[in-house]
Amino acid sequence: MSKKAPSDDEKFLFVDKDFLNSPMAQADWSAKKLVWIPSERHGFEAASIKEEHGDEVLVELADSAKKVTVNKDDIQKMNPPKFSKVEDMAELTCLNEASVLHNIRERYFSGLIYTYSGLFCVVVNPYKMLPIYSEKIIDMYKGKKRHEVPPHIYAIADNAYRNMMQDREDQSILCTGESGAGKTENTKKVIQYLALVASSHKGKKDSSAGELEKQLLQANPILEAFGNAKTIKNDNSSRFGKFIRINFDVTGYIVGANIETYLLEKSRCIRQAKTERAFHIFYYMIAGVQGKQREELLLEPFGSYRFLSAGHVQLPGQQDDEMYEETMEAMQIMGLTDEERLDILKVCSTVMQLGNIEFKKERNQEQATMPDNTAAQKVCHLQGINVTDFTRAILTPRIKVGREVVQKAQTKEQADFAIEALAKAVFERLFRWILGRVNKALDKTKRQGASFLGILDIAGFEIFEDNSFEQLCINYTNEKLQQLFNHTMFILEQEEYQREGIEWNFIDFGLDLQPCIELIERPNNPPGVLALLDEECWFPKATDVSFVEKLSNTQGNHIKFAKPKQLKSKTEFSLFHYAGRVDYNASAWLTKNMDPLNDNVTSLLNNSSSQFVQDLWKDADRVVGLDTIAKMSDSSMQSGSKTKKGMFRTVGQLYKESLAKLMTTLHNTQPNFVRCIIPNHEKKAGKLDAFLVLEQLRCNGVLEGIRICRQGFPNRIVFQEFRQRYEILAANAIPKGFMDGKQACCLMIKHLDLDPNLYRIGQSKIFFRTGVLAQLEEERDLKITVVIIAFQAQARGFLARKAFAKRQQQLTAMKVIQRNCAAYLKLRNWQWWRLFTKVKPLLQVTRQEEEMGLKDEELTRAKEVAVKFESELKEISLKHTSVLEERNALQEQLQAETELYAEAEEMRVRLAAKKQELEEILHEMEARLDEEEERAQTLLVDKKKMQQQMQELEEHLEEEEDARQKLQLEKVTCEGKVKKLEDDILVMEDHNNKLLKERKLMEERIADFSSNLAEEEEKSKNLTKLKNKHESMISELEVRLKKEEKGRQELDKAKRKLEAESNDMQEQIADLQAQIADLKAQLAKKEEELQNALARLEDETAQKNNALKKIRELEGHISDLQEDLDSERAARNKAEKIKRDLGEELEALKSELEDTLDTTATQQELRAKREQEVNLLKRAIDDENRTHEAQVQEMRQKHTQAVEELTEQLEQSKRVKSNLEKAKQALEKETSELTMEVRSLNQAKQDGEHKRKKLEGQVTDLQTRFTDSEKQKAELGERCSKITVELESVTNILNEAEGKNIKLSKDVSSLTAQLQDSQELLAEETRQKLQFSTKLRQAEDDKNSLQEQLEEETEAKRNVERHVSTLNLQLSDSKKKLDEMTGNVELLEENKKRLQRDLEAANTQFEEKASAYDKLEKTKNRLQQELEDTLMDLDNQRQNVSNLEKKQKKFDQMLAEEKSISSKYADERDRAEAEAREKETKALSLARALEEAQGSREELERANKSLKMEMEDLISSKDDVGKSVHELEKSKRGLEAQVEEMKTQLEELEDELQAAEDAKLRLEVNMQALKAQFDRDLQGRDEMGEEKKRQLVKQVRELETELEDERKQRTLATAAKKKLETDMKDLEGQVETASKGRDEAIKQLRKLQAQMKDYQRELDDAHAAREEVLTTAKESEKKAKGLEAELMQMQEDLAAAERAKKQAEAERDELSDELSSNSSGKSALADEKRRLEAKISQLEEELEEEQSNMEIINDRLRKSTQQVDQLNNELQTERSTSQKNESARQQMERQNKELKAKLQEMENQVKSKFKSSISALEAKVAQLEEQLEQENREKQASAKGLRQKDKKLKELLMSVEDERKQAEQYKDQAEKSNTRMKQLKRQLEESEEESQRATAARRKLQRELDEATETSDAMSREVNSLKSKLRRGTEPSFGSTSRRMGGGRRVVEDASEEEADSQGDFNGTKSAE
Repeated sequence: MSKKAPSDDEKFLFVDKDFLNSPMAQADWSAKKLVWIPSERHGFEAASIKEEHGDEVLVELADSAKKVTVNKDDIQKMNPPKFSKVEDMAELTCLNEASVLHNIRERYFSGLIYTYSGLFCVVVNPYKMLPIYSEKIIDMYKGKKRHEVPPHIYAIADNAYRNMMQDREDQSILCTGESGAGKTENTKKVIQYLALVASSHKGKKDSSAGELEKQLLQANPILEAFGNAKTIKNDNSSRFGKFIRINFDVTGYIVGANIETYLLEKSRCIRQAKTERAFHIFYYMIAGVQGKQREELLLEPFGSYRFLSAGHVQLPGQQDDEMYEETMEAMQIMGLTDEERLDILKVCSTVMQLGNIEFKKERNQEQATMPDNTAAQKVCHLQGINVTDFTRAILTPRIKVGREVVQKAQTKEQADFAIEALAKAVFERLFRWILGRVNKALDKTKRQGASFLGILDIAGFEIFEDNSFEQLCINYTNEKLQQLFNHTMFILEQEEYQREGIEWNFIDFGLDLQPCIELIERPNNPPGVLALLDEECWFPKATDVSFVEKLSNTQGNHIKFAKPKQLKSKTEFSLFHYAGRVDYNASAWLTKNMDPLNDNVTSLLNNSSSQFVQDLWKDADRVVGLDTIAKMSDSSMQSGSKTKKGMFRTVGQLYKESLAKLMTTLHNTQPNFVRCIIPNHEKKAGKLDAFLVLEQLRCNGVLEGIRICRQGFPNRIVFQEFRQRYEILAANAIPKGFMDGKQACCLMIKHLDLDPNLYRIGQSKIFFRTGVLAQLEEERDLKITVVIIAFQAQARGFLARKAFAKRQQQLTAMKVIQRNCAAYLKLRNWQWWRLFTKVKPLLQVTRQEEEMGLKDEELTRAKEVAVKFESELKEISLKHTSVLEERNALQEQLQAETELYAEAEEMRVRLAAKKQELEEILHEMEARLDEEEERAQTLLVDKKKMQQQMQELEEHLEEEEDARQKLQLEKVTCEGKVKKLEDDILVMEDHNNKLLKERKLMEERIADFSSNLAEEEEKSKNLTKLKNKHESMISELEVRLKKEEKGRQELDKAKRKLEAESNDMQEQIADLQAQIADLKAQLAKKEEELQNALARLEDETAQKNNALKKIRELEGHISDLQEDLDSERAARNKAEKIKRDLGEELEALKSELEDTLDTTATQQELRAKREQEVNLLKRAIDDENRTHEAQVQEMRQKHTQAVEELTEQLEQSKRVKSNLEKAKQALEKETSELTMEVRSLNQAKQDGEHKRKKLEGQVTDLQTRFTDSEKQKAELGERCSKITVELESVTNILNEAEGKNIKLSKDVSSLTAQLQDSQELLAEETRQKLQFSTKLRQAEDDKNSLQEQLEEETEAKRNVERHVSTLNLQLSDSKKKLDEMTGNVELLEENKKRLQRDLEAANTQFEEKASAYDKLEKTKNRLQQELEDTLMDLDNQRQNVSNLEKKQKKFDQMLAEEKSISSKYADERDRAEAEAREKETKALSLARALEEAQGSREELERANKSLKMEMEDLISSKDDVGKSVHELEKSKRGLEAQVEEMKTQLEELEDELQAAEDAKLRLEVNMQALKAQFDRDLQGRDEMGEEKKRQLVKQVRELETELEDERKQRTLATAAKKKLETDMKDLEGQVETASKGRDEAIKQLRKLQAQMKDYQRELDDAHAAREEVLTTAKESEKKAKGLEAELMQMQEDLAAAERAKKQAEAERDELSDELSSNSSGKSALADEKRRLEAKISQLEEELEEEQSNMEIINDRLRKSTQQVDQLNNELQTERSTSQKNESARQQMERQNKELKAKLQEMENQVKSKFKSSISALEAKVAQLEEQLEQENREKQASAKGLRQKDKKLKELLMSVEDERKQAEQYKDQAEKSNTRMKQLKRQLEESEEESQRATAARRKLQRELDEATETSDAMSREVNSLKSKLRRGTEPSFGSTSRRMGGGRRVVEDASEEEADSQGDFNGTKSAE
C-alpha cells in the first residue's frame, strides 16, 4: 500500500508518523543514554552519558562528539523518541524546560506553530504566511473534538463554541504574550472563525443578513487605526488591551458584541523612539486626506509636526493612503456619519497641532511666554474655543488658594507639561468615544443573548530594564490571569482524578499567587502598592521618593517585596512575581496616577462651540485640576465631611475596578488559554532564540503550568495500551486466558515493584508521575534487546551449522572427485579400459525393450496419480472458496462486533462519566436534600404554628359566620312578616272603604279612630321587633370589639419584643462602632509614634555629624602616621647606602686576603669559618627581614581595614542624613499644613492641646534617643582609642625592627666589599639609569599635571552615578594586574635561584664560565632595548596628558561657576525659609492671643450667666428688694457693655488672624514658586555639567583603554597563571559567600518560623473572632426568624380584621338602607342610627391606628433584616481573612521547604564547582610552568616601568587627599556632590593601597636585581683573579691553590645555596602572605 502524499496545508498541521515510529531512533536513544545539558548557544544540547564520578558526569555531545564534564544537577532527562513533536506537552514523560523547548523547536522547524501544553495552546510567530486559515481548514475543524484534530486556534475557538452550546456556560479565550508575538492576529482568526461558524444569515433571508458579522469584522480596522502603532518588535503593535464579548442566542447565532479596553498607551501620541511611529491614524490622515477637507483640517506635511518625532516612517508592504480609505469605509459600515468622521479627524489634527505650540522663557523671569500663537490659533479654530482665553488658561491659569482665586504664572516646563497632558487626554477621550460608538453599533440588535464568548487580547508578563507604572498594571493583570489558570487547570485535573476514583487531596495552586496580588491590591491592614499610591496622591507635598519610603516601611517585611541592593535611584523597589523578580522605578508615578490636567482649559473645551467637543468633555468637572491638588489637604483634614467623594478618582482605582469586573466575568466563564511567543527579535522566519523562548515560557506561565503538572500525575495510559506495550516486563505475572485490563495492570505493577507514590490506577486508565514512563521505556528496551540478542544468536547458530554441513559435504565431494580423477588418469591410457568404454554402450541395446516397458508402466501410474490429484484439487478449491466465503462473513461479523464493541466501550465510558457526574450531582443533591430537610423541618414547625393560628382564626371566623347567618335568617323572617302585614293592611283598607261607603254617616269617626289605632299598634309591634334585633346586633359587635382589643394588646406585646430586640441590635452596632473608634485612636497613636521616631532620627543625625568630625580627625592622625612611616622608609634607604659602603670596604679587605692566600692553610680554614658565620648572620638578617615585613604588612592590612570600616560608617551616616533631611522637609511641609487649621477656633483649641501632649511625648523620646546617641558616641570614642593604641604599638614594633636592621647592617659591612667589581661593570648601566632618571623626573612633572587632571576628573565622576559600576570593574581589573605583578616578583626570585645554580655549575666546570658571562651580556643588551621602548611609551603618554590638562582646565572653570551659582541659590533659599519661619511664629502668637481671648470671653459669659441666675432669683423672691433691683439693673447694663466691648475686641482679633493666614498662604505660594524655579535651574545646570562630564569621562576612558592595551601586550603571558590564582580565590570567596548565604538562609528560616508562629497566633485569634461572629450571627438569624413568624401572624390578624371591617361595613350599608326606608318613622330610630355610626367610626379609627402600627412594625423589621445582612457580610469578610491567613501559613511552609532544598543544592553546587575548578587549575598550572622560562626577561622590563609609574601615582594620591579635604568642606553646601564624592573616595583609597603595594614590590625587585648583578660581577672577578693566579703559580702551588679554590668554591657554593634557600623562604612567606 502506497501512502498518499500530504497536501501543503496538512504539512503545517500534521506530524510525520514514520519519524515517530522509527526503530533506529528508539535504539539510538536507549543505547546512548541521551540526556540534555545546558548550552550557551542553543539553551540545551543533546549528549550521551559516558562516565559518572560522584556529583560529576562525563558527557559526549551528540553533534560535535566533544567530551564535557557536567554537574549531575545540571543534567535533564530526555524523552523517548516516541514523544518527539508531541502535540500536547503535558503527555511528555520527562517534564522539564529542555524537553519543552526541544518539542517547541522541533515543531517550529517542521512548520507546526501550534502546540498544546495542558490547558495552554502555545503559538510561535512564524513570521510568514501559512496556508492554514482557509475555509477548507475551518470546515475541517468544525464540530470536531480537541484530540481528533491537530492543534490550532480554530480548535480552541470551536471547543469553546461547542462547550457554550452544550453546557450553556459562558466561555472566554485569553490571548497573552509579548508585543509582536501574534496576539492580535490570533484574536482576528478567532473572530473570523466565529463569524463563519455562527453567522445569523445562514438560515434567514432578511435584508440585514450578515450585517452584524460584517460590522464585527470591521470594528478591528477602526480600533487598529486609533490604537495600534509601529514599535521596534512589531509593525502593527496593539498599544491597548481589549476584551471582545460576542453574544449568542439560544440557537447559537451571533446577536451582538461589546468591546472593553484596558491601558491605552496615550503617551505614544506625544513621543516615540527613533524607528517607531505614533498611532496609525495620524499617518493615514496626513497621507490620505486631500482637497478641501485637507484645508479644513489644517493639515501639514509629516516633518512639521513635533509630536511625530521620527517624521514619516513607512511600514513595509503597506500604503498609508490606502489604509485611510479602508478605515473610512469601516467607519461608514459601523454607521458613523460624515460629520462625525470629520469631527474625529479634527480632534486628531488638534492633537498634532498642540505639539507645535512653543513656549519661551522671559529674560529676567521664569514665566513662560508664547511668542508665536499660530499653532494655538489652529487648535482653537479646530476645537471651537477663544484663542485669548486658551493662551490665558495655559500661561496664567486661575488657581483657588484658600478663599481667594489667584492667577498663577506658569513656567516653560509647566506649560509644556500642560500641553502634553492635554494632548494625551484629548486622544484618550476620542478613543473612548469611538469605542462607545462601535459598541453601540454592535449592540443594536433586538434579539436577546443567551450566552457569550469573550476574547481577551492583553499584553503578557514582561520584564524590562526600566519598569514603570504601566508595567506594574500589566504584570498585576497577568498575576490575576495566571491565578485563574492555576485554579481552573488543577480543578480540571482533580475532576479527572475524581472521575477515575483516585485518592487525591485538593490543592488550590491559585493561592500561590495570592501574596503578590494582595501586595499590589490590598486596601488596608497593611495597604498595598496601589492603595499607598492613592493615599500619597491625596497629600499635596508627597513625592515619588516619599511613596517608595512609605511602601518600604509598610511592606518591608512582605515575602514578595524587596529593595534593590544597588540603588540607582531612591524611587526603586522590587516585587517577586510568579515569573521572577521585577525592579520597578516609581519616578512620575504620582502624576501618572492622578493624570492631572489644566482645568481652565477643560472648562473652555466643555463650553466649546462644537457639539462633538462638548460631548468629549462632558465630565470636565471630574478632572484632577490645578486647584484640586491644593484642596486635597483641606478635604483630607475635614474627615470626608464634604460631598466631593466622587470627584477625584485615580488611574489605579479605575484600573483596579475594571480589572475586578473583568476577573468576575472571567471567573463566571470557562476559560481557554492561548500563549503567543516571539521566536526572535529579528523578525526572521525559521529562527528560534532558545533563551528568549524560555524567558517567555516562564513569563507566560507555561513552565508554571508544567510545575503544577509535576505535582500530580501528568502521564496517563489506557489499560489495553499499557498491557500491550509493557507486558514484556512482566511476562509470567499474567496467567493465560482472558483477564480484565485493570486486573492485568495491577498484576503487572505488582510484578514491577513500583513505588505506590509513583502511580495511581483509575477506572479506565493508569496514571503515572513524571519520568516513570521513561524508566519503563528504558527497561522495555533492555528486555527487547535481550530477546533480540537471543534470537540473533539462535539464527546465527543455525546459519553457521548449515554452512558447516555444506562445507563438510563439499569436502567429501572434493575427495570423491579427486579419487575419481586419479583413477581416470591411471586408466585412460590403459587399452582394456578403452575397450570397456567402447563395449559398454553396446551392452545396453538388449535391455531397451525392458526399459521401454518399465517406462510405460511408470507413465500409466503417473497418469492415474495426476487424475487423482486433479480431482482432489477440484475438491480442495471448492472447499477453499467456501472457506474464503465463510472467512469473509466472519470478518464482516468481526468488524461489526468490533464496531459494536467500540460503541459499547464508548457508551460504557460515557455512561461511566455520566455515572460519575450523576454521582457527584447525587452527592450534591443529597447534601442539598439534607439542607432542604433541615429547612423543611423548620418550615414544618413554622407550619404547625401557623396551622394552630389558622385553626384559632377559623374557629373565630366560624363563630362569627354562625352569628351572621342567624341574623340573616331573623332578618328574612322579619321581612316576610312585614310584607304579610302590609298585604293585610291593604285588604283592611279596601274593607274599610267599603264599610265607609255603606256607613257614611254613622260610622265615619269610629272608622277613623279604629284605623288609626290599628296602624299605630302594628307600627309599635314592628318597632319593638326591630329594636330587639338591633340590640342583639350591638351586643355581638361589642363582643367582637373586645376580641379585637385583645388582639391589639397581643400585637402591642409583639411590638415591644421587636423594639427590645432592635435596641439590642443597635447596642451591638454601637459596640462595633466603638471598636472602630478604638482602632482609629490606635492609628492616631501610631502616627504620633512615627513623628516621634522622625524627631529621634534628626537627633541621631546631629550625633552622627559629631562622630564624622571625630573620624576626620582620626584620618588626619592616620595621615601623620603614614608620614612617619615614609620617614622610616627613608632612614632604611640610608641604611642600605651605608651597607653598600661597607661592602666596598669588604671588597678591599678581600683583595688583601687574596694576596695572603698562599701563606698557610690555617688562614683558609679561618676564612671558611668566617664565611660560615657570615652566612649564618645573613640568614638571621633574612629571617628578621621577613618577620619585619610580615608585621608591616599585617599592620597595613589592619590599617586599611580600619580605614575601610570608618569610610563605610561615614557613607552610611551620610545616607541616613540625606534620608532624614528629606523626612525633615516632608515633616516641615506637614507642620505648615497643620497651621492652616487655626481658622476654626474650637478645632484650633483641641489641636493645641493634642500638640502639647504630643510634644511632651516627643521630648521624652528625644531624651531617650539622646542617651542612646551618647552611648553610641562613647562606643565610637572607645573604638578610636583602640585604633590609636594599635597604631602606637605598630610604630614601636617598626622602631625596634629598624634598630635590629641597623645592628645587622654593621655586621654585614664586612661582606658588602665583594660588590666593588660588580659596580665597575655596571658603571655603564648606571649612566644609562641616570639618563633614564632625568627622563623619569620629566615624566613625574607630567604626572603632576596628570594628577591635577585626575582630581578634576574625580569631581566629574562624583556627579556620574551611572558609571560607578564600570569604574568598579576597572578597579577590580587593576587590582588583578597588581596581583599579577606580585606573582612576577615570585617568578623573578625563582630566576635568581636558577642563576645561582648556573654560577655553581660555572665554579665546578671551568670551561663553561665564559659562555655564562656572554649570556649575561646578552641579557643586558636586551634590557637596554626594553628601556628605550619604555621611553618611547612615556613620550606618547606625555602628549595625552597635555591634551587632558587643557580639557580639565575648561571643566574647572565651569565647575567654579556652578558652585558660585549654587551658593547664591542656597543663600536665597535660607532667606526665604527664615522669612517663612518668622511668619509662622507670628501666626502662632496670634493664635495664642486668640485662645486667651476666647478663654476670657468664656469666663465672662459664665459670669454673665451666673449674674442672670442671681437676678432671676432676686426677682422671684418678693421680699423687700425694691431698692436693690434698681442697682442690679445698673450693674447688669455695665456688664453687658463690657461683654459688647469684649466681642468687638474678639472680632478684631479674628480679622487680624484671617489677614495673617492670607499673608502666610501667599508667602507659601511664593515660596513654592521660588523653590520650583531653584530646582529647575539646578537641574538644568546639573544636566549641562553631566553632559560635559560624560564627554570628559569618555576621553579618559579612551586613554585608559590605550594604556590597558599596552599593559595587556606585556602581561599576556603572566595573566594566565594569575587568572588561575584569582579563580581559586574567587572560588574560595564563593564558598565563603555560599556559607554566608547558608547562614543568612538559616537566619531567614528562623525569622520565617517566628513569623509563622505570629501568623498562627493571629489565625487562632481570627478563628476565635470568627466563632464569636458566627454565634452572634446565628442568634440574630434566630431572632430574625422569630420576627418573621410574628410578622406573618400580625399580617394574618390584620387580614382577618379587614375582613371583619368589610362585613361590618356591608351590614352598616344594609342597616342604613333599611333605616332610610323607615326614616319616615320616629326620631328614636335616628338617634339609634347616629349612635351606631359613632361606634362604627370609632372602630374605623382603631383599625387605622392598628394599620399605622403595623407599618411601623414592618419598617422596624426591614431595619433589623438590613442589620442581619450587614452582620452576614462581616462574617463573610472574616471568613475570607481567615482563609487568607491559612494560605499565607501554607506558603510559609512551602517556602521553608524550598529554602532547605536550595541550601542543599547550593552546597552540592559549590562542592562540584570547587572540584572541577581545582582539576582544571592543576592542568593549567602544568602548562604555564613550561612557558615561565621564556617570559622572565619580559617581566623584568615591565616591572621597571611599573615602579616608575607607581612613584608618580603616589604623588598624585597625596594631592588627591588634599582635594578630598576641600571636598569635605563643600559637602555641607551641596548634598548632591556628597553622594558622588563618596564613590571616588573609595577608588582613591584603593589606588593608594595599590600604589603602596606596588612600591614595596618594586623595591624588592630592585634589590634582588642589584644583588644578582653584584653576585654575577663578583663571580666573574673571582674567575679572572683565579685565572691570573693559576698562570703565575707552579704546579704544586697550583694544586694547593686548586685545593684552596675548591674549598673556596665549596664555601661560595654553600653560601649561594644558603642565600637561595633564604630567598626561597622569603618568597614562600611572601607568596603565602
